[in-house]
Amino acid sequence: MLAVIRSLLFMAVFYVGSVPIIIATFVGAFFWPKSIYYMAQYWSRYHYLCARLILGIRVEVKGVIRNEPLLYVFKHESMFETIDLLRLFDKPVVIAKKELLVIPLWGWAATKHGLLGIDRDGGGAAMRQIIKQAKKAVAEGRPIVIFAEGSRARHGERPELQTGFAGIYKLMGIPLVPVALNSGIVSPRDTFVQKSGVITYEVQPEIEPGLDRDDIRDRVHAAINMLND
Repeated sequence: MLAVIRSLLFMAVFYVGSVPIIIATFVGAFFWPKSIYYMAQYWSRYHYLCARLILGIRVEVKGVIRNEPLLYVFKHESMFETIDLLRLFDKPVVIAKKELLVIPLWGWAATKHGLLGIDRDGGGAAMRQIIKQAKKAVAEGRPIVIFAEGSRARHGERPELQTGFAGIYKLMGIPLVPVALNSGIVSPRDTFVQKSGVITYEVQPEIEPGLDRDDIRDRVHAAINMLND
């Protein structure tokens, strides 16, 4: 029962508090475009503060998350990490499903920040456009983040990587860093009830560019699931 009360309180405080932040981001971007990066970090830190104080969730990072032009592949178990990565990185470019971009105001802000909405049914043309934009971000020194499994998985599940992942890795031609996590233990995908506990991000060894499709898929799949045993 306590977890339910905490979760309801968290939703009220976080979502209501997010509205003025998103509006301020929208207005501020017209006067100072770069403010969107600072507001994104502020929003992510506000999310973590709410999770820490209301839900009793803490984050532990094992290894070093480098703010460099690398391709980061995260395990995906909850919404928590999708918001938290804006706090973990400085100006990350996230490759995600394009449906997120239709959320009023938030979608606009996410696009301005650098979220790349991928059309899974768009074929080669859509993929080439994503790669073009991602390479531009890399040239600016920004990290690229992708949730290669696509949708959130329950903790312990190991869904196959999306078919487009290997193509992104090959065409980007930059080192890849897998990140395992266990957020599904405290923030399960099938319920709004979140538990107190520690979410661990475990940064895996860097993988060089140029591996063949099957090799990179197998290595990344094993690496991001290191905390699922």
